[in-house]
Formats: sequence, structure tokens, C-alpha cells
Amino acid sequence: MDAMTWFSSPTATTAALGEVGYLADAATATTAYLAGALEKPLLIEGPAGVGKTELAKSVAAATGSSLVRLQCYEGLDEARALYEWNYSKQLLRIQAARGDDGSGPGWDETHDDIFGEEFLLTRPLLTAIRRDEPTVLLIDEVDKTDVEVEALLLEVLSDFQVTIPELGTVTATRRPFVVLTSNAARELSEALKRRCLYLHLDYPDADREREIVTSRVPELDDRVARQLVDLVVRLRELELKKAPSIAESIDWARTLVALEVGTLDQAAVTATLGAVLKHATDIERATRELKLA
Repeated sequence: MDAMTWFSSPTATTAALGEVGYLADAATATTAYLAGALEKPLLIEGPAGVGKTELAKSVAAATGSSLVRLQCYEGLDEARALYEWNYSKQLLRIQAARGDDGSGPGWDETHDDIFGEEFLLTRPLLTAIRRDEPTVLLIDEVDKTDVEVEALLLEVLSDFQVTIPELGTVTATRRPFVVLTSNAARELSEALKRRCLYLHLDYPDADREREIVTSRVPELDDRVARQLVDLVVRLRELELKKAPSIAESIDWARTLVALEVGTLDQAAVTATLGAVLKHATDIERATRELKLA
């Protein structure tokens, strides 16, 4: 898949993403189109649960591409992000080469043998770079990593190549469509941001969220959908530990359908609030503020 064929236009991007269930607004569709056309990584920032990760998955689904995901976390290192050697297998090969009496080849003769493809464990970054088929590389929650990993990403995303001392430089023959997501837990470096197109995703307005919910849960009554979204908007205005995400709105909708709820009255809200709020203190606050008790 060449640079200009991920999507043919922003309008085509909207249509293609819509076919796999992702309702993209104009800014999202345009930026996703440009990320493919310009072969630039796309950095998406915003609160948790607004569709950042889902956009990467939807691009992969809409284009028939493979998805390679690097889930970031504190303490992630190069071995887990890029590659490492299968040390156990290397040791077995060395022992087998030396033989029971130790008369086999020495280290100099064995070295080149054990640093080959057979012993290489590729991690997400190297896996995505080496693939010949269309690939979407999702680097999820990059703000959770250390600055050392951010420096590694700078190197990889600048030239889409990786140098393995024992094997040489591996350069991407087909650049992946790269999506980095961030919940803005920490400020990312300007150097990383310069290499990316930028998109900020926030919670959608009520009309758009209702459209998303009903597209995912079409059996939900329209009146109940309106009541649900109105309540979710009110919940997000409270000082909660974890504001409801779009995914949780969808879960709540599915819960109401399963219970055959015809109207989202006080009793129904009280009985199902655990589908959308996941902390006891949040449920207590919501119950108090929305006067559900």
C-alpha cells in the first residue's frame, strides 16, 4: 500500500471509517487522511475513552491492514519495545556446539552463528518496520513511558529504520501507518511532537455521542438513548475520579437493552449506574448530586 492509497481523500476516510463503525468528524478524518498521504506519525491526545485507540484499530480494519500494538507503561525498555535475543536458545546452541567433552568450537567460531535470525525476538517496533504488508503501528499511551523510550521512538520514527549491531540496519520497505496515543499524563517532548501530525480528541457533543451509541447499539430505544447521553454529559460535569468514557456509554446502553428498560428513570439509573461508573466514591457522588437516593 503506497503512501497515497491508505485513503484517497478526507471524504473517503470518513466513509471508510464509518463502514467499520467509527464515526469520524471532519478534523479526525482529515488528519487521518494526511497521516497516510504524508507518511507521518499521528499523535492523538485527549482524555481516556474518547476513541484514540479505536481510531487506530478502525484504520487497520478499514484498510485491511495488520495491527501491531505497543502498549506503553512505566519501565518499558528497548528490549520490550524493539527486539531482544533469545538468550536461552543461544546458550543451548553454544553448549551443543561445544559437545560433551568441550572440544567443539570456541566463542569466536560460535558468535556469528548465535546472532542470527533464528535467535532474534522481534518486539512491536521492529515487527512493524520489517513487515512487507500494510501495517498500522499503534503506540498506545506513550505518555506513560520514560524519556529514554521517547528518545528511542524519535530515532525509529525519524527514518523508520533500526540498527541491530549483529545484523546491520533494517529499513522499512513499506512504512506503517503510525498512531501514538496520549492521555496527557505528562508533557511529551517538542522533538517527538515535531515528527507527528497532531489531533486532539475530546468527548463528543450530545448529538454526536447519541449517534455513536445508537450506531453501536441500534436496538436501543431513541428516547432512552437521549436520556442516557444527557445523563452521561451531566456525570462528566461532576468532579469524578474517572469520568465516563464513550465505551462506557455504549456498555450502559447494552445494559439497558439487556434489562429491557423502556425509560431511564431514577430506579433504572440507580440499578445500572455500575455499568458506567467504576469507583464507589464516584457512584456515591453521582447518587448525591443527581439526587438518586
